[in-house]
Amino acid sequence: MGSSPQGAREYLKWVNVSRPLKQVFFAALLAGFVIVSVTASILFWRALHSPMSITDSGEWLNVPLGTPLARVANELNERGILQTPQALSIYGRLSGEATRIHAGEYLIPLTSTPIQLLDQLVSGQVYLHQITVVDGWRFQEFVAALKNHEAVDSAGLDAEAVMDTLGSSQTHPEGQFFPDTYWFPRDTPAIDILQQSHEALEEQLALAWSSYRTGTVLQRPYDALILASIIEKETALANERRRIAGVFHRRLEQGVRLQTDPTVIYGLGSNFDGNLRRTDLVRDTPYNTYTRTGLPPTPISLPGRAALRAAVDPEAGPELYFVATGEGDGSHYFSTTLEEHNAAVARYLQQIRSSR
Repeated sequence: MGSSPQGAREYLKWVNVSRPLKQVFFAALLAGFVIVSVTASILFWRALHSPMSITDSGEWLNVPLGTPLARVANELNERGILQTPQALSIYGRLSGEATRIHAGEYLIPLTSTPIQLLDQLVSGQVYLHQITVVDGWRFQEFVAALKNHEAVDSAGLDAEAVMDTLGSSQTHPEGQFFPDTYWFPRDTPAIDILQQSHEALEEQLALAWSSYRTGTVLQRPYDALILASIIEKETALANERRRIAGVFHRRLEQGVRLQTDPTVIYGLGSNFDGNLRRTDLVRDTPYNTYTRTGLPPTPISLPGRAALRAAVDPEAGPELYFVATGEGDGSHYFSTTLEEHNAAVARYLQQIRSSR
């Protein structure tokens, strides 16, 4: 049965009315989707770029090898540091950086955001510990500092075999390491730090030796290293190093014994009780420069850059002697003749007696 003209007109009227309604509905749906998407994007962006809850001193984070980013995010959430761990995990997956984080010990700075934390983990900006090797330390003091450092892996460190491990088995370890501050991540093997320090010493010694132009007293770089180690133990005053070097150079040139107490003390080893006696000065050891002419067989300390430079650049002058002033500032009297030196020694002893 066909439809009437009236019915057709009504149907067309309905279609014409419903089409705008559908357009409005889909427009509203699209607008809602856009609003939700924009809102979600804003919240996601804020979650990644808003500062985390970090104390003024920062927050420590240890990431074991193979730890997924999601586990790191959840741990920080449990510690109250990261409020939206899902955002960091999702971003890490989408960006591909979730699989690129490095294991290690991290210190998260104050005001860090999740996105900055991820950058820190991906770039492997682990916390670097430090150890400072003091000018004039002995090798054994360096080894002790490494063994006592809580971030150094000193397991299996054999002080007697260090030079063999470093490929210099015939070299005495004293003086073979450069005093400086060394930075390293947690659990760095002690031998790695020793290797770095040894390479630094070789570089500094070569640099100093390349400038030696003043004579033939020192026959090889090792001689300069030995002399520098003595200078290092004799004075900490910058204005005295080259002057003391000059005294030692002139004594070596003239074949006069160096007669320096630090070498005697080194030769006594564990027998030295802190008080150098007259009997010690005549007790012969390879390091007793009162009984033996020339340089001792090895360095007696770890000399710093200034002492190395002084050893190869002695100050010109006539002095052949020096003795401490006893004034507590580390300074010395310098003398040209033995008579002047004996008088200076008498003044020193008087200064010591009057200060007691």
